[in-house]
Amino acid sequence: MVKWPYRYQLSLRHRLRRSVYEVMRDQMDTRLIRHSLVDSYLKFMEVGEPYPFVHKRELKPRARVTEKEHHLQNHFLVIFCEGTIPGRYKKYIRFFDTNKVTKDVISGMPHITLHKNYTKNLKYFDNPNFSYLVQDLSPVDYAMLIQHDPAIKKQNRYKMTHFHVRVDWPIDDATEEMAMRLRYIGKELYERGEKYAQNLHHKLFEHYGFHYSVGGRRTAAVVAAQFLKKMGFISTIYIASAESRTLTRISERGVSKYVLVKVPMADISRLAKESRMRFDKFVLRFLVDIHKDYGTGVLQVIYSNTPYSKPPVDGKLRKLRPDYQWLTVSDQLLVPISDFNETYPVEYSTIYNPEALDIE
Repeated sequence: MVKWPYRYQLSLRHRLRRSVYEVMRDQMDTRLIRHSLVDSYLKFMEVGEPYPFVHKRELKPRARVTEKEHHLQNHFLVIFCEGTIPGRYKKYIRFFDTNKVTKDVISGMPHITLHKNYTKNLKYFDNPNFSYLVQDLSPVDYAMLIQHDPAIKKQNRYKMTHFHVRVDWPIDDATEEMAMRLRYIGKELYERGEKYAQNLHHKLFEHYGFHYSVGGRRTAAVVAAQFLKKMGFISTIYIASAESRTLTRISERGVSKYVLVKVPMADISRLAKESRMRFDKFVLRFLVDIHKDYGTGVLQVIYSNTPYSKPPVDGKLRKLRPDYQWLTVSDQLLVPISDFNETYPVEYSTIYNPEALDIE
């Protein structure tokens, strides 16, 4: 397991690459929040269907989400790497010539229609229309892979190199590597029996903010997040789920989730006053929509790791205690609308508030 170097431990060239990557990641955050949540909400409004807001309890650690797939909810899996995944890992993160981002390969997908005429430069992150490409390819199964351009090693240029990327690393291998790193096993996943291994498997999902019963893209995201710890560079995984109606972001900084929430009028007034904004100005900057009793805003829930999901200080083997939580909620922020770049997020603690509006 590779330990990611901090920025100050990097060469000058790689420090610059880290800076460029983090700026681009901020842009990616904004684009994908818009696509996964705001655009989905507008689709529901356009057809006259009520938006299926997420239960607040489903944002608590270890919550189990059992819902139907909502066809109007945009969903995708994006793997965004600071570096370039070496070719020897193709059997686990499956990127080949057959799923490169090229005009010919995209044309072979009959259900994909591009908003813009395809040009070779469209796949580069710095192209103004790059976000359209991400949106157009998001319905495709599996993942989109965005990484440092391997053909230009001396420049910090990023592009979508592949799409329809399967993650084929065995879950047992992912669980074993996590458990060894955290010192819950010494050599092998089943060394303490099948039940112990099963509990570790459940904890693998909890470690990345999901219940172990999830499937599809979320399972692929968990496995990819663990696999990419083998790399000598940082990476970020974005998972938008049509079942959970959330955008989950997994990076070296941990796990956070974005979700649309109802904000009661009393809370809007209080938050506007605390932020020293007029009511109408706050609504304009923070709310996607407003109704008689509430507004619709984007909530970011940030999770932190407990000591049980970190390597022990003494490095000694320890016994897994399944009932102990591996994640806790460390922050809850109402995120401003993307058009207002100068506006700071505001604290909005609502998950554990019994009086908060929730869908029933």
